[in-house]
Amino acid sequence: MLSLHCPYCGVDVDETDLTPGGEAHLVRSGSGSDDADFEAYLFMRKNPRGVHFERWRHSFGCGKWFHAARATDTLEVFGTYSAQTKEPPQDVQERIRARRPDWKGFGKGDRI
Repeated sequence: MLSLHCPYCGVDVDETDLTPGGEAHLVRSGSGSDDADFEAYLFMRKNPRGVHFERWRHSFGCGKWFHAARATDTLEVFGTYSAQTKEPPQDVQERIRARRPDWKGFGKGDRI
């Protein structure tokens, strides 16, 4: 079972207390975007094997959204952090690089 640390409550919770919210750090299309950009924003998601950034809501706790960096192939969790960030914190990225030396880095090969 997946267990994540809520950065707001400071507690470790099982996935049964959480609600998944899909891919984190999506770039939303503006009002001047064309149909193809809007379609990509709505429907095109990665399904990687390896490092992935996700949104989670602590639904049976504080109710707040947060982000988690984890490996989809092993359920290894690299860290959780506030949802109000545009990219993962440096310490989370360093943890990923230490455990996954082949990781290309955030924004480099992890986007569609």
